Amino acid sequence: MKAARTTPLQLARLLRGAAVDKKAWKPVVLDVREMTSIADYFVICEGETDRQVRAIADAMVEAAKERSVRPLAVDGYSDATWILLDFDSVLAHVFLPGERSYYDLEGLWAPVAKRRRAATTSAE
Repeated sequence: MKAARTTPLQLARLLRGAAVDKKAWKPVVLDVREMTSIADYFVICEGETDRQVRAIADAMVEAAKERSVRPLAVDGYSDATWILLDFDSVLAHVFLPGERSYYDLEGLWAPVAKRRRAATTSAE
């Protein structure tokens, strides 16, 4: 029997869960489907140290492998200030706290989603 394909939302939730298991700080899943074609979801979290950032990224990769999903690319692993895991439809960003606040991906992407939802709701 063929295993069911993991949807992008299921993968995003799986990666967030793996981050929580490694005590990641403030893990979030952002739905960016309406804003960009580069991904459906961003998973964003942070670790306290470069060692924890790597452990979170490793746990995400392992959790995905258990579902037969592998990242297309991993960037930033050696420096571990911002590790990007590219799972095609899901991009996981694991930051050190200073890097997360500096790049502020939630601030960049979330307001657009809120504006679009508000515009859709008011038009109805």
